[in-house]
Amino acid sequence: MNDDSIRTAFHGYEQIPLREYAERAYLDYSMYVVLDRALPFIGDGLKPVQRRIVYAMSELGLAASAKPKKSARTVGDVIGKYHPHGDSACYEALVLMAQPFSYRYPLIDGQGNFGSSDDPKSFAAMRYTESKLTPIAEVLLGELGQGTVDWTPNFDGTLEEPTWLPARLPHLLLNGTTGIAVGMATDVPPHNLREVVDACVHLLDNPNATVRELCEFVRGPDYPTAAEIITPTADLLAMYETGIGNVRARGVFVKEHANIVVTQLPYQVSPSKVIEQIATQMRAKKLPWLEDIRDESDHANPTRIVLVPRSNRVDAEQLMGHLFATTDLEKSYRANFNVIGLDGRPQVKHLKLFLSEWLAFRQDTVTRRLKYRLEKVERRLHLLEGLLVAFLNLDEVIRIIRTEDEPKDALIARFELSEEQADYILETKLKQLARLEEMKIRGEQDELDSERDRLIARLDSKAKLKKLVKDELLADAKKFGDARRSPLVAREAAQALAETELVASEPVTVVLSEKGWVRAAKGHDIDAASLGYREGDALLAATRGRSTQQVAFLDSTGRSYSTAAHTLPSARGNGEPLTGRFSPPAGAAFQALASGDNDARFVIASSHGYGFVTRFENLTGRNKAGKALLSLGEGARALQPAAVNDIAADRIVAVTSAGHVLAFALSDLPELDKGKGNKIIEIPKAKRGTERVVAVAVVPPGGKLQVKSGSRTMTLSFRELDDYVGTRGARGGLLPRGWQKVDGLSVE
Repeated sequence: MNDDSIRTAFHGYEQIPLREYAERAYLDYSMYVVLDRALPFIGDGLKPVQRRIVYAMSELGLAASAKPKKSARTVGDVIGKYHPHGDSACYEALVLMAQPFSYRYPLIDGQGNFGSSDDPKSFAAMRYTESKLTPIAEVLLGELGQGTVDWTPNFDGTLEEPTWLPARLPHLLLNGTTGIAVGMATDVPPHNLREVVDACVHLLDNPNATVRELCEFVRGPDYPTAAEIITPTADLLAMYETGIGNVRARGVFVKEHANIVVTQLPYQVSPSKVIEQIATQMRAKKLPWLEDIRDESDHANPTRIVLVPRSNRVDAEQLMGHLFATTDLEKSYRANFNVIGLDGRPQVKHLKLFLSEWLAFRQDTVTRRLKYRLEKVERRLHLLEGLLVAFLNLDEVIRIIRTEDEPKDALIARFELSEEQADYILETKLKQLARLEEMKIRGEQDELDSERDRLIARLDSKAKLKKLVKDELLADAKKFGDARRSPLVAREAAQALAETELVASEPVTVVLSEKGWVRAAKGHDIDAASLGYREGDALLAATRGRSTQQVAFLDSTGRSYSTAAHTLPSARGNGEPLTGRFSPPAGAAFQALASGDNDARFVIASSHGYGFVTRFENLTGRNKAGKALLSLGEGARALQPAAVNDIAADRIVAVTSAGHVLAFALSDLPELDKGKGNKIIEIPKAKRGTERVVAVAVVPPGGKLQVKSGSRTMTLSFRELDDYVGTRGARGGLLPRGWQKVDGLSVE
């Protein structure tokens, strides 16, 4: 097609750039989601689908005093008349407003299966359930037919629906809401009706009140469950001052004999999920304090989770503190007071702005109601005035009606009536007119005159209007209010216990093979050499420790690596390679290991005769690549670390492969974090290629040194070591003939 034919084909159509069209379409969609789906209106606190459900139920006559009808009937009316969307989404919105564990003040009274706190979406299909409005829904609907709202055509223009509902209470704060729009979201937590009303009354009396003053009444959210709110008061105040924050809720537990019973869970937390979270930790052996967990919840006790400790010595507070930190027993809720204000725009509002706008909405609603009633009263007085004329001139009225062709015009001309008065007289039945009495008409006139004066007085006086709003708020608070459910308790946020605190403290022997395979055997009476090893592998070293401690490994480059002892595989098998846990440099081999508390001291030495004292904490770290600890010269290897008892009293003993032994005071060796260290024993230059340090040991006063040579062992007491005592870095003494080929040292 050429350009002319294209222009002819699209003649009469608007042509705009694709970019502009896409921007316009997305903006329209965004505004629809924000204003007509996701965010609530501050006036009645409802989203469109909720408003339409409540209104449709009122039109069906499903008041609190009426008999309920099938939920499918309600949903059909809603989607057929007002909300042309999916029936399942509409029914889910209806169910949510009927769940007492989801709504602080449910608007719908549901009969049948409407789900449970364990599974809120386990409700029955709408063809099986019945529903009607609750008494508190009257707060939203009571003034609907009194000129208080604007009406708008429904989606097909055949009916009209209210643009909002004339709420007598700030419903949005009472039940809260959540919603996700385009580029924004809302999370308003529920609150206590009495507290909110008290704040509104205070703000009416003191328009200059601060948020801090209002928070003396609105102390915090009030969820449908009785879980504790542990958010600090300062954080709650900051949330109400900014409109954004977080609320932390914690479950409630009691002790029953030796057991711990959880009786309350945070809002929207499923008991089955909590039980599964705890059971998962138990299966992973991360809760050694717990023996069993049971769900004893029933109709009488909706939440009853029983935890059975292993013994009476278990600290319940410490155990529950860990569970609060690691499960949904303690949960944080986001608060974002982002709502559509009276100007039709979304805005995050602090508490005073929120309540001020709602009170302005309420005063406007009451003003419209009073004006509507005033119009009704004045119209009735006008009609009664004409009716009184007819009564006083009944015979003349009857004659005119019987004889005149246009009785309406004749009545207007004869008695100076308005068209409305004349129509009313003509529409009145003769038998009713005959029974009318002047006193009754004048009595009704007097009552209506008094009511008109009261209405005008209230409309003309802001003070009287405020008093009326306040009185109605207090009346509704007295009728529908209740005590706070969620107690406000000052507590610190729970902290999970360290992994070592969750492990039973048991003696273990950690065994390292020549090829770098590791395992842990329970107990300290383990003969590591007698354990089975993979073909071509054998024992390299073993160390004693406890399951709650860390185990450190030294490789041939002098780097140190660590892991928790309780995570090591059992000695019943061959263990696992350390290269699966750590990432040593290429070609590096593991040569030594040690275990202890962070403050324990060890002598770290190399086969070249250099070393230093260091805290065990310097051997540990979380890096899989390890950390540099011991500087090794070419051809040197890391020796098995020697545990220190008392630096001031212990002796360090070093022995070489040529049988030279040197003992000196441990205090002569410096304490370092890392490095090469100082010379421990002298190895002559001429022998450095062939002679090396076999082992170092630390002997406390009263201790005994065992020198192992082949299958033989020689024991030297602390005093017998005097023969080998010298200055640090000396050559030392020579062991007796036949004992000079030393395999290792140990201390008793």
